[in-house]
Amino acid sequence: MAYQEKTMKNYIKNKTALITGVTSGIGRQIAIDLAAMKVNLILLGRDKKKLKKLKKILSKQSKREISTYALDVRDRESVEKTMKKILKKQTVDILINSAGLALGMEQIDKGDSDHWDAMIDTNLKGLLYVSKPVIAQMRSLGTAHIVNLGSVAGKTAYPGGNVYCATKAAVHSLGESMNADLMSTNIKVTTIAPGAVNTNFSSTRFDGDQKKADAVYKGYTPLYAEDISQAVLSVLNTPKHVNIQYLDIMPTAQRNPYLLHRKED
Repeated sequence: MAYQEKTMKNYIKNKTALITGVTSGIGRQIAIDLAAMKVNLILLGRDKKKLKKLKKILSKQSKREISTYALDVRDRESVEKTMKKILKKQTVDILINSAGLALGMEQIDKGDSDHWDAMIDTNLKGLLYVSKPVIAQMRSLGTAHIVNLGSVAGKTAYPGGNVYCATKAAVHSLGESMNADLMSTNIKVTTIAPGAVNTNFSSTRFDGDQKKADAVYKGYTPLYAEDISQAVLSVLNTPKHVNIQYLDIMPTAQRNPYLLHRKED
């Protein structure tokens, strides 16, 4: 279900958005909804086949320009090369840093170092690699917007969350730093901090164990990718003088990582 234009003014029509992590979950839904808002799209993801399939879907619903690049944001050299190519051809008005993941739930002394590297390299370093060249271009624009996907885990740590929580806390801090560093420019920066969202997030975290993934959302109605995407569009679709810097969004059954009301069977 795509975000539907109503009587509200469309401030982002004909703008160009670059979105990372578009081959699944929240990033994919944001791409679908932005296309419905008549936004040109630059789509980044690791899976070429999924990118091709998404472009085909979007091309049927939108006549806007859509380009795709197979890219792992953890690879700094590849990011630098790809971003140089993109920014030479196009102007990015909107950057959505959606690429991110959680791996494992072990206590910190039992954690997998490879998992730690993957989370730090994707959630934090990848965001920086992509943002740096885009921001340099955005400085000269009349208006621009960066949205970083954080998490409630970035505010409140929970058992087994350790490194994932730390990366999202860093994303939140970076959002504040970006806003501070970009004062006097027309670049807005927003951190979106979702709670429990039923996407492929938990399946990835538990290495494809669907039983464990399903248990995360048992007994309550979680958020879905559409909910987060509509929040992102609401934040983006604001007048030039409005900068929504931080937004928590959780299912009604959840108030923080520890306060989650589950109904018994």
